Amino acid sequence: MKYTENALNLLTARTFPKKGPAWINNNLKGDEDVETLYRLLETHEYEFQKKREKIESAINQLDKSIDGVVALGDSDFPRVRGNVKSADKPFALFYKGDISLLQNSNLNIAVIGVLNPDEKVELTETIVAKEILKYGATIVSGLALGCDSIAHKTALENKGKTIAILPCSLSSIIPKENIDLAKQIVEQEGLLVSEYYEAPHSKNEMINRFIVRDRLQALFSDAVLLAASYAPNNQGNDSGSRHAMGKAKDYGIKRAVIYNEQKHKNIPMYDLNRQILLEDRSVIRIDSVNMEEMVKKMVSHHTMTSLF
Repeated sequence: MKYTENALNLLTARTFPKKGPAWINNNLKGDEDVETLYRLLETHEYEFQKKREKIESAINQLDKSIDGVVALGDSDFPRVRGNVKSADKPFALFYKGDISLLQNSNLNIAVIGVLNPDEKVELTETIVAKEILKYGATIVSGLALGCDSIAHKTALENKGKTIAILPCSLSSIIPKENIDLAKQIVEQEGLLVSEYYEAPHSKNEMINRFIVRDRLQALFSDAVLLAASYAPNNQGNDSGSRHAMGKAKDYGIKRAVIYNEQKHKNIPMYDLNRQILLEDRSVIRIDSVNMEEMVKKMVSHHTMTSLF
């Protein structure tokens, strides 16, 4: 297992009152000496080291479920895409697999959507994902059932790379139905990544972790593609995909949706796709007619800039 003294120090700093991600990203560059940390945290050596030892023990208990931890200031800590505020920037990541897949030089496309897609949604998403893979892109998703699983499996079945960003510790992967899929992702030189090394302390914290996870899908991707999703409604069908799409908009990251006006106009599973298109004309619309052209547009900036 690989981790630095710096990573342990930043994880320890996070345990102090009012020292969240925003404070860490605004006040620390990583690799500060401990005396500086004691001063900034207004603490003393005994308290800091006691907290640090507890965290190191918890990390070591993860054993083979992680390959390591990277943190702000470490040489292999990835930079985020887009214009991301300090409170949204991660400062430490637990990973298993190829952490270099998060680097800006890698073309990453997030593919997200509902948990319960029908056969038509699955087929369309698979076709578009295959087209994305032609550009050497890495598929990013959240390992959830439904559209996330389709995205990961399409990448694996077509000899592509894929990244799963999780709302849980890598020692307790959810959903359990996708544990084998997670193993396959690593075996095929992909990546599992999480901000967590402990179980949530409450149901509300677990729910919040899903929302917080969605932002990582956006800030580590060059574009976010919505396969299909319900819009917020009173029937309990709201999809978490809207959080990732909302963050992508906030960060100035490209957004795309799969949508055909004739085929999908009256299908609730495409309500969010339709709503996003109505609200923002800059969103890329992909359908069977313009798929190749629009996918190329979605990846074009990264493809062009990577040549120089």
